[in-house]
Amino acid sequence: MNVTNADKNFYKNFIKDFLPKKIIDIHTHIWRKTDHSKNFQNDRSVSWPMLVADENPIEQLLETYKILLPETEVTPLVFGYVPCDFDELERFNNYVSKVSSETNIPGLIFSHPEWSAETLEQKIISWKFIGVKSYLSLSKPEISVADITIFDFFPKHHLEVLDKLGMIMMLHIPRNLRLKDPVNLKQLIEIENNYPNIKLIVAHVGRAYCEEDVGNAFEVLSGTKNLMFDFSANCNSVVFEKLIQAVGPKRILFGTDLPILKMRTHRICENGKYINLVPKGLYGDVSNDPNMREVSDAEAEKITFFLYEELAAFFKAAKECNLTKNDLEDIFYNNAIKIINDATVNLRKIK
Repeated sequence: MNVTNADKNFYKNFIKDFLPKKIIDIHTHIWRKTDHSKNFQNDRSVSWPMLVADENPIEQLLETYKILLPETEVTPLVFGYVPCDFDELERFNNYVSKVSSETNIPGLIFSHPEWSAETLEQKIISWKFIGVKSYLSLSKPEISVADITIFDFFPKHHLEVLDKLGMIMMLHIPRNLRLKDPVNLKQLIEIENNYPNIKLIVAHVGRAYCEEDVGNAFEVLSGTKNLMFDFSANCNSVVFEKLIQAVGPKRILFGTDLPILKMRTHRICENGKYINLVPKGLYGDVSNDPNMREVSDAEAEKITFFLYEELAAFFKAAKECNLTKNDLEDIFYNNAIKIINDATVNLRKIK
């Protein structure tokens, strides 16, 4: 990973003075390419992330922090990559559990909706995970992507387990309308009301990567008290401002979605859709990917890391909303360590 003088200047001008010295990255994937199945494919999600990295073992993740955030102590919350079959799921979870055990880095299990409540609980306890991540692609294949709901990949019997144990739930919401989708909003409120002990994190600000993705979501969710939001893989400062105004700094978490955030890109929105602008040839042939667009060599020289874009956008929003140094310390560390510690204590109480 080559860090240019332009990258160093961007870091110095837009990030260094704002970033707390000790942070928690609440949203990271770790996996080894040797654990992938030979038939690896996923037709229910965007394909461009795999162009950035085909693996991210823990050593690589920790090295990324040292290179890109050289003056910061970073602790990640880790989980596997999206699995395509049960064998791969088992290998990914085994690896995360091993890493967590050997390094004391907290981890989440990647769950499958076909598991029974008993299976999920047993796996959480035996592998010593402090919560769960899942993904819409694991829903029953007969459900169209447009019709998948939260409960199709986080079934209610799983939510009952998470509520009983007081665990973390990392949620990448489904559906084409993203955060503003009325079905998503209804189910988020249902989880808030019926499963109050779940430490629910809505990833990527509910996938609201463009202003058009927000709609009236924050008005609808204004009555919630427990929902938390991470801003991983999102670099829309206007969306961040709306998030800060809606829920305040105590319910926002820093996350990266590494290794994707190693990507060199400048993200824009056109007609309500996000597009990653990237240097020519850096990620192979992207001509058929609607979320990717190559730019001229001159424009490419101005492009830095996705991680830097995300942080700069958030600090811009933080300044607009008059957040204090203490607010930033909450967002980048205190909020996360509280839910991690609470879930860890709950895990230790289980007999």
